[in-house]
Amino acid sequence: MEIKALGCYGAEFSETDAEGKTVTYNTSGFLVNRSVLVDAGTISTSLSLNELTQIRHVLLSHIHFDHIKGLPFLADTIFGKIPEPIHIHSLDEILTGLHDHLLNDSVWPDFTKLPNREQPTFRLSEMREEDRQTVGELQVTPVRVNHIVPTVGFIIQDRTGSVLYSGDTHETQRIWEVASKITHLKAAIIETSFPNDLHRLAVQSGHLTPRLLAQEFAKIGKPDIPLYVYHMKPQYVEHLTAEIAALKIPNVRLLKDGQTFTV
Repeated sequence: MEIKALGCYGAEFSETDAEGKTVTYNTSGFLVNRSVLVDAGTISTSLSLNELTQIRHVLLSHIHFDHIKGLPFLADTIFGKIPEPIHIHSLDEILTGLHDHLLNDSVWPDFTKLPNREQPTFRLSEMREEDRQTVGELQVTPVRVNHIVPTVGFIIQDRTGSVLYSGDTHETQRIWEVASKITHLKAAIIETSFPNDLHRLAVQSGHLTPRLLAQEFAKIGKPDIPLYVYHMKPQYVEHLTAEIAALKIPNVRLLKDGQTFTV
């Protein structure tokens, strides 16, 4: 399974480093096997038109803006250039929120009926909680997690193994229970947003700190699998990097925008 981090941070931000180079942090969006997006914070600014037209599916964890903001411009860019709709998959309440609050002909045109209802740009495809579903060449199981709006993580499986994607979450339980039973789990992609001294903010906003990351990852019972950390808030990256390194988790890796890895 090939995964490319189009964006992997908890906000969008640019700064100049010590060498005078511009460093840009993009919001969360991952491209799996060149055709399936996992969240949609960053899309069209990281892919060519040819790459965009290969996208067939989007797995949407929740509707916070940093996870959906790439969808309007994806629709604009590929409009009239794809042979069939892109399917956006999630729980019904998440898809309803996407339609009501973004694709509502007010904030943005309703691309679930453009260019027409029979062959729209986007088709909303309901998933049922903990029910494995075929998405392209993948098998995907949505599992609810603990965030401040309805949110799911995903177990994503191909012919060789499975990957866990946490979605935005605070302390939770069920998704780790599901992951612990997967014998072919190859990696976990888990959010960590705030440093330990902002624990209270993490609780209020439904996110993890490095200390909570270690606690939650341990629940899977597979300490040696690769752990990819994403959703770090850019202004705290240096602080988070030091705190995560101090955890001494064997195979922990901090994701960076543009990084491609195979599991």
